[in-house]
Amino acid sequence: MNPAAPSREAMHGLILPPPVSFWPGTTAWYVLFAMIGLLALLLCWRCWRHWRRNAYRRQALREWRAAEAPAEVAALLKRTALAAWPRADVAALAGSDWAAFLRRTAPRARLDAAMAEGIARMAYATPPDGARDAAARWIRFHDPRA
Repeated sequence: MNPAAPSREAMHGLILPPPVSFWPGTTAWYVLFAMIGLLALLLCWRCWRHWRRNAYRRQALREWRAAEAPAEVAALLKRTALAAWPRADVAALAGSDWAAFLRRTAPRARLDAAMAEGIARMAYATPPDGARDAAARWIRFHDPRA
């Protein structure tokens, strides 16, 4: 044993420092926490607004699942478009104008010209294969700002 090292009895009088606090001690941390809290509130508010704005889409998709006839799906598409755009812009659309509107307003739905035409005449003629799913994609991906 090293004679220069203090013994346990000699260490008895040492005073330990207080434990380190986990709570920050400077004002900058409080400002940072406040900013993070405000950003979290802003994010929650924007998510809530987005959820509320898309209520008509969720309703349309529920009705799409329940629709059985192609004419019901065609009417549902028109009602969905009327919920997103002004009546003057949508109500009179039919045929190739309606198909062009469907393609223009939902580029992410990837509707080709033939499928859009098939959806446009879905209420009156036998729709092409996949028209029902294409209608659901349009409901999901249309952009009301287009």
